[in-house]
Amino acid sequence: MHWNVAATRSRAHRFSRALAALAVVTVEAQRVVAQTPVTDPRDTTHAQTQAPFFTEKDAILAGAFVGTTLLMIPLDRHIALRLQDPSTQANRFFRNAANGAEAIASPGAYIIGGTLYAVGRIGKYDRVADLGWHGTEAVLYAQGVTWVLKGIVGRGRPFLSGGHDADNFRFWKGFSTGDYSSFPSGHTSTAFAAASAVTNETTRWWPRSVWIVGPLMYAGATSVGLSRMYHNKHWASDVAIGAAIGTFSGRKVVQYAHGHPGNLLDRVILRTSLVPDGNGGVALAFSFPK
Repeated sequence: MHWNVAATRSRAHRFSRALAALAVVTVEAQRVVAQTPVTDPRDTTHAQTQAPFFTEKDAILAGAFVGTTLLMIPLDRHIALRLQDPSTQANRFFRNAANGAEAIASPGAYIIGGTLYAVGRIGKYDRVADLGWHGTEAVLYAQGVTWVLKGIVGRGRPFLSGGHDADNFRFWKGFSTGDYSSFPSGHTSTAFAAASAVTNETTRWWPRSVWIVGPLMYAGATSVGLSRMYHNKHWASDVAIGAAIGTFSGRKVVQYAHGHPGNLLDRVILRTSLVPDGNGGVALAFSFPK
């Protein structure tokens, strides 16, 4: 096999510049978002007052995710081949960690969410029940959006071409075969939806937790996306857009739920109880937050 040294160096140079630009965009977005007070009346993610559904924070995050996805597209093939190279440190790391990381998303997100919900309802810990339900709700919403996009876009998975053909699109074919359902990554959208919902929920009643819970949750979600790339199931841009879908799903579910505490789903899932009916039986009762 003959290597084109000049071409390889050129690709490595472009890759380094793209990563540097991505780092600048991401860090700047996080800095601006972090400086916006959680009591900002324009953002109801952490408040109980109703306000515009799409906020300045959302615009910043959306811009960062769009930039990330666009930067990843021309690098998809290069990143896929690097992750599959057994001589790289990333390959050696994910060889042992990838399966466990993916389990965090599925079935992990559903098991954790369901357990939190059950504990909260049985023990009457409203915040724990909120956390479990809204995390699960965000995951379900993210999965719905992801499924529709997978079917329409019909992008071929990396294993179909050994990581060499990132431009293999068969529109609408994603509905008929999993081989063409690469874009976006479902595991990644699930992991980021859970991370986003948990981070935003806990920040409502413990604002400083964003600096503790956030990094832990998003680090776990990122490991899920990288693991899917390692297993040759997704391209880097699939993971980037999956992260965007998941993050916004968690953020908007929490915002809507606490901006509309009487919404039908929360009323049924969180406020329904079985109580004695006075005649030896039980009846459904609803409670509403004050």
